[in-house]
Amino acid sequence: MAASSWRGAVLFRTVSGLRQPGPDAAREWMTRLPSLLGCQRRCVSCVAGPTFSGPRLASASRPNGQNSALDCFLGLSQPDNSLPFRVPAVSVHRDEQDLLLVHCPDMPENPRVLRVVLLGAPNAGKSTLSNQLLGRKVFPVSRKVHTTRSQALGVITEKETQVILLDTPGLISRAKQKRHHLELSLLEDPWKSMESADLVVVLVDVSDKWTRNQLSPQVLQCLTQFSQVPSILVMNKVDCLKQKSVLLELTAALTEGVVNGKKLKTRQALRSQPGTHCPSPAAQGPNLQPVRDPQQMGWPHFQEIFMLSALSQEDVKTLKQYLLAQARPGPWEFHSEVLTSQMPEEICANMIREKLLEYLPEEVPYNVQQKTVVWDEGPGGELVIEQKLLVPKESHMKILIGPKGYLIARIAQEVGRDLMNIFLCEVQLRLSVKLLK
Repeated sequence: MAASSWRGAVLFRTVSGLRQPGPDAAREWMTRLPSLLGCQRRCVSCVAGPTFSGPRLASASRPNGQNSALDCFLGLSQPDNSLPFRVPAVSVHRDEQDLLLVHCPDMPENPRVLRVVLLGAPNAGKSTLSNQLLGRKVFPVSRKVHTTRSQALGVITEKETQVILLDTPGLISRAKQKRHHLELSLLEDPWKSMESADLVVVLVDVSDKWTRNQLSPQVLQCLTQFSQVPSILVMNKVDCLKQKSVLLELTAALTEGVVNGKKLKTRQALRSQPGTHCPSPAAQGPNLQPVRDPQQMGWPHFQEIFMLSALSQEDVKTLKQYLLAQARPGPWEFHSEVLTSQMPEEICANMIREKLLEYLPEEVPYNVQQKTVVWDEGPGGELVIEQKLLVPKESHMKILIGPKGYLIARIAQEVGRDLMNIFLCEVQLRLSVKLLK
């Protein structure tokens, strides 16, 4: 194996668990899958129902996750009568995605629309929640901070209502942006999003005992500056709390004991369980005015409180129905077939970056440069992608490749599954690791 270059190719078809990824296994799956799928075309637009992917959502009996795109291919998915609307796929062609984004919206007679901005500290779970609300994983998710590097847009369209989700990077201070040499977009995008928002969803990770007792200064500053925009509080990861009584203290701290202009009753906060919506007290009398107090810990102007786990479909459904109900009469901004404003190459790069953040230690993933060199349709209708991963040190290259190429093969396998669920087509992904010169 050359010191400066290593190539790992994995042709990914998800029918059952691939125990030991490698060249022989890849060749075996290359021959087996086309006959199993019975599908040669790249685009399948008739698949219905939501698709959820990712290792934490997959069941033991369904290696691809319930209602995954592959299960839809094979006719294994179970229809969900409560969600009759299919989730559109993303086109694998940039020009098709561009045309769809500018296409005249196919809205009904009485359209309704709502622009929602998700705000929160880094790693609060904004992208996970966005993916669950959309019904398909289109935003990268990892346990490391700053996975989302710039504003990303997702679209939910059901009946006459369209909800536009603006998944923003975690709010950071200018000092932190300069100290860690982070992109300017991490600092600016959340503020730009607020200018067009109809509703703000503030997400707090209640499993983080170091930050959960107060809203970050950046979130409070943003809420204060745009106090005219209605806001709700979503307390995420409540399933991680051993003592649910902690939710009472957190609710009081994060809202300063006031919701929708009324004092929050103790029993209201205590009765909430994971996946529960706490209705706000009815507003009586004048609303409180925004307080610009540097010692402020919470926000007393939230209209509603939700306590949920973003990984629970049932929990998220409650929040989704609330968002749909808050939509106002107005023209749609996008065609009903639009799921995200991201380009397909951007989605692919983000999904690869997600795995780099997930599996590489410390600063290593932040120093990897990505370059897509092949994006084409293969002879069997599959999407063929080749991306180079450029690293500054030989030690980083060895870590990324892993023993006998296992790690790079695993990354290709998992990214392939995610891309298949996004594009609803077969994916052949090749990753190569090279040393920067």
